[in-house]
Amino acid sequence: MTDEQGALLRRLRKRARLTQEQLAERSTVSVRTIRRLETGRSTDHRLRTLHLLADALGVGTEERRQLTDTLDRAPEDAVVGPPEPAPSAPASESPEPAPVAPPDAPASGSPEPAPVAPASDPPESAAPAPVVQPATPSAGVLADAAASLAREVRRRWQREEGHRRVHDPFPLPVRWQPAPAGLMDRPENIQRLQPGDTPRALRLSGDLRGVVAAYRSIASGRLVILGRAGSGKSVLAIKFALDLLAAPAAPVPVPVIFSIGSWDPTTTTLRDFLAGLLLRDHPHLARRIPGGSTLAAALVDADLILPVLDGFDEIAEALRAAALETLNATSCPLVLTSRRDEYARAVRAAHAPLVWAAGIELTDLGVEDLAAYLPRTDRLVARGGEGDGTGVWDAVLERLRARDTAASTRLAEVLRTPLMVILARTMYSEAPGREPEELLDTARFPTAGHLEEHLLAGFVPAVYRRRALERADGGRGQRYRDPDQALRWLGYLAHSLSQGTHDQRDLAWWRIGQNLRTATRVLLTVLVSTVCMAAATLLVQGVAAASGHSEPIGWGASVSYALLVGVCSGTAFGITYAALTVVGRTAAVPSRVRLRLSAAGRRTGRRPVRTFLTRFGFMLLGGSVLGVGYSWSVALMSVLKIDYALSRTELMTIVLINTLLYGLIIGLTAGLVFGTLAVFESPMDITAAATPIRLLSVNRTAAGRQLLVLVPALGLGVVLCGYAVVFLFQGLLGTLLWPLRGAVLLGATGGLGGAAAYVLVFTAWGQWLTVSRVWLPMTRRLPWDTVAFLEDAYQRGVLRQAGAVYQFRHIRLQRHLARTYRE
Repeated sequence: MTDEQGALLRRLRKRARLTQEQLAERSTVSVRTIRRLETGRSTDHRLRTLHLLADALGVGTEERRQLTDTLDRAPEDAVVGPPEPAPSAPASESPEPAPVAPPDAPASGSPEPAPVAPASDPPESAAPAPVVQPATPSAGVLADAAASLAREVRRRWQREEGHRRVHDPFPLPVRWQPAPAGLMDRPENIQRLQPGDTPRALRLSGDLRGVVAAYRSIASGRLVILGRAGSGKSVLAIKFALDLLAAPAAPVPVPVIFSIGSWDPTTTTLRDFLAGLLLRDHPHLARRIPGGSTLAAALVDADLILPVLDGFDEIAEALRAAALETLNATSCPLVLTSRRDEYARAVRAAHAPLVWAAGIELTDLGVEDLAAYLPRTDRLVARGGEGDGTGVWDAVLERLRARDTAASTRLAEVLRTPLMVILARTMYSEAPGREPEELLDTARFPTAGHLEEHLLAGFVPAVYRRRALERADGGRGQRYRDPDQALRWLGYLAHSLSQGTHDQRDLAWWRIGQNLRTATRVLLTVLVSTVCMAAATLLVQGVAAASGHSEPIGWGASVSYALLVGVCSGTAFGITYAALTVVGRTAAVPSRVRLRLSAAGRRTGRRPVRTFLTRFGFMLLGGSVLGVGYSWSVALMSVLKIDYALSRTELMTIVLINTLLYGLIIGLTAGLVFGTLAVFESPMDITAAATPIRLLSVNRTAAGRQLLVLVPALGLGVVLCGYAVVFLFQGLLGTLLWPLRGAVLLGATGGLGGAAAYVLVFTAWGQWLTVSRVWLPMTRRLPWDTVAFLEDAYQRGVLRQAGAVYQFRHIRLQRHLARTYRE
């Protein structure tokens, strides 16, 4: 904004006798933004922000034109988008005391979406607003990132729509009508009208084909989609995103579908939650821009994302009112989907619906919809070679039309949602030997609930039996043709998602083992790290003995020493893991970075000193614990090896000195190595949207490369840090020994064993390998090839992909499988 415009805004505010705080409250624009506008320091203000200020000040047409003149004449100097919201309210070798020397033997990612219409004076048919590209370098980067994101989002949901067979043979009719008035804001607020203006009628009735047109008629850009469970809300959200992305209009903002069932608004802001999901599904958005924020956070902050918040009803019931209040504290355009009853209860608890939001409610399917759809899904017409053209649904549809019995009325009630129709189609249209007339058996299904449970229970066996017949060539998918096995494994996965205060939707491969008991996870940590350190000790001793750098000590002594080192070190790893569990830091997430020597110089806005110190502090503590554990093993073996008597005081002195020195040596090594590597981390070059399999593959490669870097780095670090620590404390603690041969052997052992244990225990891929690929299959809760099973379930339609995670086809199917597994 120019100085002249800032002066004009200040003059208009003073004329209205308003303080900056009063203007902020009246316009919903933050005080910080108003202050920047008036002083001329704002260079990326939005046209809509100025219109809101003009509305709040009650200016005339000419003054409004003067206030927005620069944006109207030079659109490259600003970004079009919703206003910035105002912040919400509070809310050694001799018996002399000396350390034992390091042992050399036991002794020692198209078309993109249309923008939201301006808030003021909306036309009858809101036309797409012009795309305005920012002039600053970071804004250009954001525009490129938004364009890339739009292509990836469109590609992903096109693939997912095809996988869900939405168009086979044609989309089920999803229609809507206006939501009850109590679940919408006032029409004049929805249309952002001035006092005294008459609101026009909103087009809030239609079907899938008109969802974008209906949304564009809403000046506020805020829409709530309500419906019963399985009524097609998610399908409508996908259709909305794809149609908006396919429109010939400009790509601002990008519609992105977010599953918000896991959102806790009391601990995580909406901005941080959305940015976190963007980073999970699009790892390349972890790249930082000037100012230090990631591309993901910057896209959210710049209003270049249109959030499509799917599954409001899946948020924990106690948090829904808080979630609604948090959304009401924002002004950004958004689309929200929810079941009607859950949303209505949240509205009553929050004492207000979603502000500025229109609402639509999905209607039920009718018998004629079923008659048009179900016969065309029957691909087994010529059964047994008869070819008489009789469809399996003919008799049932005739009864449904007649509605002459309680059974037909009950079945029609069950088949009023697309979810139940798809389940019925899978069980009866696509599997031989099943007749849908059994659905009219009142003895088997006395209530509608019994019918729904029958359809849910029959879905998984139907798809596994059917696909097994299709894959009779012995392909990979035939390995999982046993419906009982599949039900047990899927049931465990569904059960693991239900552990906690509410059901989780996202089936992330890196979280599968997080629902094990803490004691089990700590025990696994001890076992894995014990094996790593023991194997590394045996390997280093064997190589040293074979090369003549160490005297052979016998197989039994080597194994005993290796086991002792492994147990003590593994215990130290277990203590560290347990301590991290207490503070909630053991949930590893997929790595989004890789090591690049040029990264420190390339990453604008990065703070290498702060990054180094943060990682150094954490790893110093963890490495010190491991050093203490190693000192225990050295002390125990030294006591067993020394053939002269030591007093208790002398022995305790040696143990304490070794504990201090080894803790410092290994702690400093870990802190320096991991802190230095953190400085050279750079976002992975994943330009495509992440999928579960792709993200797992990338993290497996990243973990392998990390291991290759850590082994020599930790080994060399132990040698050098050992010399530094011994030099500093020489004489203060007596005569200290650090012979080169022993230091090298210790460094090699620590590098191999420590790096392997770290990768397997504290990285997402390592936890996946040890828990999901070893422990859970050993306990028969998952198959040995878990990746293949998950992908097979996805191909069969039991699971769906939502970015980098899987989800069950529907929350009702997930809950049914979890309940069946527990029972």
